[in-house]
Amino acid sequence: MPSPRVLLTIDYESWFALSRRYDHRPAEERRLLDGGYAQQALPGILEQLGQVQATFYLVGELLDWFPTLAEEIAARGHEIGFHCQVHRPLTRADDILKDLQASAGWRKKYNVTGYRPPMINSFEENYALLEKHGFQYSSSIYAPAGTLIQKGSIYEIPASTRPFFGKPENISAPRNMTPRLLLGGEFPYGSSLMIGLFPHLVLNCIEQDLRAGHSPVIFLHPYELVPPAHWRRYLSPDLLANPLLAPFTFNKSSFLKNLLRHFPVSRMDAYLAETLKEAQHV
Repeated sequence: MPSPRVLLTIDYESWFALSRRYDHRPAEERRLLDGGYAQQALPGILEQLGQVQATFYLVGELLDWFPTLAEEIAARGHEIGFHCQVHRPLTRADDILKDLQASAGWRKKYNVTGYRPPMINSFEENYALLEKHGFQYSSSIYAPAGTLIQKGSIYEIPASTRPFFGKPENISAPRNMTPRLLLGGEFPYGSSLMIGLFPHLVLNCIEQDLRAGHSPVIFLHPYELVPPAHWRRYLSPDLLANPLLAPFTFNKSSFLKNLLRHFPVSRMDAYLAETLKEAQHV
């Protein structure tokens, strides 16, 4: 395996993606809700990353609104991945297929080979769809750091958990953030939810897994690094209905600063390429 490093990913979506109230509004209404945020937040995020390269999983409709967004990210050496075309839960194969077809043009332009669904909620059937549409890997489930599973020609690189009772067997999708995952003895520290609640514990988990030779996968969101002005006012009904959304509104810039200061960081595709190259020589 290649040298251990943190696989840093950003699910790049608008500020209102936390709320399900806007999922099925017309595209123009969503654009107005965004208010230019997705474009305006990018320079601050790129500045925080500095020379470190990460993976950005993009919501495709943002490129309809801000055509230079992906170019600006790629120009700084970051990987462009696919999150979805329109942000909402993807619960059926038809939904995913619709997004894959709608995103085909820009994915080809930016040589997109990696996929992560919204809310990290996926199903085994999706791997065949990803294979058909030219992907190389996905990060669509939670599993212990160091897990790498081949599904046909697709490699699954999960968001990281810390298991307390030994590594689970027969890892398959769906493995998303549910009470079952937690009650099964896994701490999903790769999630920005846990980063918001337990930042020091997450850093400790990262350090321990790196020492064990694993490469943890974690994810953040743009609004956690460059918070929108007055956005809590707009999300107050959602926060009242679901207080577990609150940690997603915490500013995690200091966490990112500590992460970059203390640990090696890489984009996902670079790590996978090194892993496959080493496997060829074994």
